[in-house]
Amino acid sequence: MRWLRRLGPSRDRNAETAGRARMTDDLGSRDGESLRGSGTSPWADMIEATRLTGLGRLDEATALIQRSLGGAPQARRDAPAPDARPGTDRDSSESGPRVREVVGQVVRGLKGLGKPLRQPAPPTDLSVPPGGRFVALSHAETAGSRDYKLFIPSRPDARAPLVVMLHGCMQNPDDFAAGTGMNTLAERAGVFVAYPAQSRQAHAQRCWNWYDPRDQARGSGEPAIIAGLTRAIMAEHPIDPARVYIAGLSAGGAAALNIARAYPDLYAAVGVHSGLAAGCARDLGSALMAMQVGAPGLGTATPFGAPATATRVPTIVFHGEDDGTVSVRNADQVLAQADVAGLTAQSETMEGRGHPFTRTRYRDSSGRVVVEDWRVRGAGHAWSGGRPEGSYTDREGPDASRAMLDFFAEHRLGPKRR
Repeated sequence: MRWLRRLGPSRDRNAETAGRARMTDDLGSRDGESLRGSGTSPWADMIEATRLTGLGRLDEATALIQRSLGGAPQARRDAPAPDARPGTDRDSSESGPRVREVVGQVVRGLKGLGKPLRQPAPPTDLSVPPGGRFVALSHAETAGSRDYKLFIPSRPDARAPLVVMLHGCMQNPDDFAAGTGMNTLAERAGVFVAYPAQSRQAHAQRCWNWYDPRDQARGSGEPAIIAGLTRAIMAEHPIDPARVYIAGLSAGGAAALNIARAYPDLYAAVGVHSGLAAGCARDLGSALMAMQVGAPGLGTATPFGAPATATRVPTIVFHGEDDGTVSVRNADQVLAQADVAGLTAQSETMEGRGHPFTRTRYRDSSGRVVVEDWRVRGAGHAWSGGRPEGSYTDREGPDASRAMLDFFAEHRLGPKRR
C-alpha cells in the first residue's frame, strides 16, 4: 500500500535513545479533613478510597488505604480473601496478608493516576511536521460533545486512511501527538490522524471512562461520541471508509478497544498500548483492581460479561513488562478477547539498542497476521519509542507508532478484511 511504503525502513530493531516516564505522584487537593479508617476491614476502606478517587481526592484515598494497611494486621473473619471460597476453612491469618497485598497494589494504581514526570507538551509546532496542518475542531451530537485536533497531511491519498488516537490520563491532543510522533509518520504516508480530547467535566483527570458501562456500548456515551466524530471527519475529508483505525494509551487504549468492539463495522483494526480488555470493569473500584491484578475471568474472551463481537477485530498490543500502573496481565486478557487461541503463533525476541522485546504474530488459517503482541522488557507505563516532548514516553522501546501503522496498513473493512 502506498501509505505503508512512504514510511521508509522500519526502525523496530533500532529503538532510539533513552527517556522513560511513569504515571506517578498524586492529584487532588487536601481539604483539611482528618483521614481515618472505617474501623471494619481494609475492603471497606478501599470502597471509601474509591469514592474519594472519583472526586479527584487521590491524596486522601491513598493515605486512607495506607492507614488501613498499617492499622489492620489481620482481616476480619467476615471479610474473606479474594481467593477464598464459601464453605472453606480459610481464616483471617491467611486472608489478612492477601488483603494487604491486593489493596497495596490498588494504592499503586491510585498513585498511577497522578501527574507525569514531564509536563504535557504545549500547543506548539512540535507535533506538526512541515507541510501538514494540525487544526482544532469540535464535534457535538446527542450523546455529547468533545473537542479534538485533526492532522491533515499535505499530500493525502484520494481515499486516505484515518487513525483515531485516544490519549491517556492527564494528557491532551498536543501532548499525545508530540509524544507519539504519529503526525510525522502520517505526513510521510498521507494519513489523517484525529486526537479527541477528554474534558475535565467528563473526568477530573482527563481519563476516558473506559470502566463505566455507559461508556462501553454501541450507541451511548463516549463510544457514540467518538464514532460520531469519526464519521464527521469521513464526511468532510477524502477518507477511505475501509481504512479507518483506532488506537490509544492506557485509559485511551482501554477505551479504544471498547469502541472498536462496539463498532466493528467502522474500525478496521485497533491498537492497545498499556491498556485493558473491553468491558473488564463496571465501576471505579473494579477498574482499579483490574489495573493492578487483572480483571475477573482472566483468560476468557468476555470478562464481566462484555458482549462478544460477531467478528474478530484485528488487534495490535503493546505493553511494558515493568508496567506498575496497568498490570501486564491485562495484555494477556486483550489477547484472549482477540481470540488468539485459534490462531498460529510465531514469536521472535530482539535485543540490541534500547529495551529488548518479544513480538508474537498470530496468523489465521490463510496465513494472514490478524493479531500482534509486543512485550517490552524493562519498560513501564509509557508509549514505546516515543519522543521526550510527550509526557508518557519511553524512547528506549521499539517504535509503537510505526508498528501500529504497519499493522493497520494490512487490514481493511470489506470482503477481504478479516
